[in-house]
Amino acid sequence: MARAARIVRRIAAAYPDARIALHYRNPFELIVATILSAQCADEKVNEVTPALFRRYPTPRALADADPGELEALIRPTGFFRQKARSLLATAREVDERFAGEVPRSMEGLTSLRGVARKTANVVLGEAFGVPGLAIDTHMKRVHQRLALTRSEDPEQIERDLMDLVPRRSWTTHTRRMIHHGRVCCQARTPHCEVCPIRADCPWGNAAQPRRSEPRANGVQRPGSAR
Repeated sequence: MARAARIVRRIAAAYPDARIALHYRNPFELIVATILSAQCADEKVNEVTPALFRRYPTPRALADADPGELEALIRPTGFFRQKARSLLATAREVDERFAGEVPRSMEGLTSLRGVARKTANVVLGEAFGVPGLAIDTHMKRVHQRLALTRSEDPEQIERDLMDLVPRRSWTTHTRRMIHHGRVCCQARTPHCEVCPIRADCPWGNAAQPRRSEPRANGVQRPGSAR
């Protein structure tokens, strides 16, 4: 699909250095941080994880954590009771079933009780260099607006994008689109007038008509930034 190919190229040119925002030192820390990032800003997760990783530096240490103490540490990330249960289950299974080593396959990762495909794709792509499309709220919103998917289901969205984005670019495309969703294609106040892929965005062109603003010399220019 030519339009999808243009979008992939243009978003790569716009954000060539986009990186994952979560801080981690090893694959297990990345699993923990990604679980905590559900419905929570990455910046808040990065505030919480240093103390968490000092207190529980290994899967075994986290598996043995007192639930109340763990909940208190992760409370600022929201949904802390549910997240604590997921972290304890994941840590226990990594320790007991995988000898403390994070599995390097989708099958192994999603067999962990606290890990869904989004987290698995993040870990595969960022920690192990295995291309993956991690479908979070930004990926969903941006690609729906671009009419590259109509689905509400993250797994179907992932399958739709697999057919449109070259496999070698899955991880980098995820980083760039998440960054784009944060800084430009925001949920409530999208900045369509400065969007680098607006020419290929049906939603942006329909919902945000181009406006003309005067230059200092009185010449009109379309699509000027706010």
